[in-house]
Amino acid sequence: MKNVDTVVDTVTDFTNEAVEKASKATSKAVDKASKATQQVADTVSEKGDQLKHVEQRLMKEATDYVRENPVTSVGIAIGVGFLLSKWFNNR
Repeated sequence: MKNVDTVVDTVTDFTNEAVEKASKATSKAVDKASKATQQVADTVSEKGDQLKHVEQRLMKEATDYVRENPVTSVGIAIGVGFLLSKWFNNR
C-alpha cells in the first residue's frame, strides 16, 4: 500500500507542479497581451486626437477662405454640385 501511496503522492506533486507552471505561463501571456492591447489602444487614441486637430484646423481654414472669398466659394460650390449631379445621374 505504501508503494501506491508513494506513486499517488509523486503523481500529485508532478501534477501540481505542472499546473503551477502552466498557470504562470498563462499569466505571463495574458499580461503581455494586455500590455500590447493597451499600447495599441493608446496609439489609436493618440492618432484619433491628431486627426481631430487636423480636422479642426482644416475646418477653420475652409471657414476663413469662405469668409474672405464668398463669391468664389459660391462658384466652387455650384461647380461641384453640377459635377456631382452629372456623375450621379450617369450611374
